[in-house]
Amino acid sequence: MNTIVVTGSAGLIGSETARHYARSGARVVGIDNDMRARFFGEEASTKSTRDELLKTFPEYEHHDIDIRDARAVSELFAAHRGSIRAVIHTAAQPSHDWAARDPQSDFTVNANGTLNLLEAARAHCPDTPFIFTSTNKVYGDTPNRLPLVEQETRWEIAPGHEYAAGIPETMSIDATKHSLFGASKAAADLLVQEYGRYFGMPTACFRGGCLTGPAHAGAELHGFLSYLMKCCVSGRSYRVFGYKGKQVRDNIHAFDLVSAFRAFIEAPRTAEIYNIGGGRFCNCSMLEAIDLSEEISGCKLNWKYEETNRIGDHIWWISDVRKFQSHFPQWKFRYGLRQILEEIYGACAASG
Repeated sequence: MNTIVVTGSAGLIGSETARHYARSGARVVGIDNDMRARFFGEEASTKSTRDELLKTFPEYEHHDIDIRDARAVSELFAAHRGSIRAVIHTAAQPSHDWAARDPQSDFTVNANGTLNLLEAARAHCPDTPFIFTSTNKVYGDTPNRLPLVEQETRWEIAPGHEYAAGIPETMSIDATKHSLFGASKAAADLLVQEYGRYFGMPTACFRGGCLTGPAHAGAELHGFLSYLMKCCVSGRSYRVFGYKGKQVRDNIHAFDLVSAFRAFIEAPRTAEIYNIGGGRFCNCSMLEAIDLSEEISGCKLNWKYEETNRIGDHIWWISDVRKFQSHFPQWKFRYGLRQILEEIYGACAASG
């Protein structure tokens, strides 16, 4: 039986990956020690998702391992040597605000944890596709230097600009303010690339925009659409930070991202990087997301505006996904913005 190793397996992308492969008949070896609860509080805990995976899928095997524990990671890979079909690394400290509070934890989880996984893969399954869920924050605040035009509800790139279709992988990651989170993820991103180039391993960095879906345990510091809808439904206060609320994000449903992972695993390449997000297909500003969330939920959001933006935050981000689409033309988007928010609303309403 093929084995798929998934880190962060109880999180948004990890759990979507685990379900996808368990349904296809693979053994899924999940690694998740619920660090999200430590980062963002018990409300953001992924324990319920872990329990649901264990209850639903006999093919799912869970390990409460900290990816910073190099020995435990290596021993787990060794136990499955010869059967590992893919390694999908989604575990992370995902917030640039939180990273500034505890840089040591942020860096050791994001960078050292990734190094431990790469070393385990090199030792026990070097020919296996290794996917890293990176981030657009590796580009720092360079996107904020683009010529942007203020519109009624959003910022938008100047007409006719070369990035009109979105920001490509050729944008520099140098000479920019990344945030400490962006720096730790950039370090991991470079390691994944280097293990591909130096050791010839089939690795890929997927530099995501906003990753989303109904399984997201949204918190104020991480989980844009999930937390926004949660506030809409519950009546709690929501804060918009800077840029007049017109900052733009592209959003990709976990299903569409995992479908992209599968396309790469089935036809792997070496040391690839891909900007991956909703692109021009699925994006919105904060103001636009608020309006649509209110429409779908039938609830008025209690929100307030704070003039100071978050450090390193993007004013406008839309991923240019054409490189990935050119490599894997069979991959298509399935979920648009309204579908995503309707699913998130359904999940929020069901949980009370």
